[in-house]
Amino acid sequence: MLVIAHRGASFERPENTLAAFERAIEIGADYVELDVHADASGRLLVTHDKPVANRAYPTLEEALDLMHGRIGVMVELKTPSRYAQHSVVPRTVRFLAADDVLICFQRSALVEARSIRPSLRTVQHVGFGVSIRSARDAWAAGFHDARVTSRGVAAARRLGLVPLVYTVNAPARMRALASIGVSGIFTDRPDLALPLFAEAPRRP
Repeated sequence: MLVIAHRGASFERPENTLAAFERAIEIGADYVELDVHADASGRLLVTHDKPVANRAYPTLEEALDLMHGRIGVMVELKTPSRYAQHSVVPRTVRFLAADDVLICFQRSALVEARSIRPSLRTVQHVGFGVSIRSARDAWAAGFHDARVTSRGVAAARRLGLVPLVYTVNAPARMRALASIGVSGIFTDRPDLALPLFAEAPRRP
């Protein structure tokens, strides 16, 4: 089971901050997941919500500089079509290392990213109007915890997709998802998840 620190170790530190990412590294998570928007000038900022003026955010470059070579990184582009004029997809891809992963709900953004770097691993979030089949060219399918089913996990596996689930914080639920074949969870509590799966290989 991959343990993916959702917005960093966000139960212990403010989400999407360098402190949260550093804590996830200390704990030993397999990956950090972070969110990226662009501001009005086109800067790639790490934040879950649309950036607001007069607030400090780490940039994508700062976050990656902190983590590269220390932990796996999953970058989620938030509504990249909103920032098309800033070429968000190609600029993000240029920052990513060979083993980084790109996540998005918008399939067109992932298709564009793979056209730039065919070897790039991508996660297509599914549900909410996005079918599992639409993720067929991705590395993994991301399921919302409230909507994931054993049938959906099996369908993803038939398509050769790694099934991931977000966001899972209760240990009992983590174990239940592992029992139906889920390969990784996004969690605010990597400190709770890691002991559960410490003896099993976590990279699919």
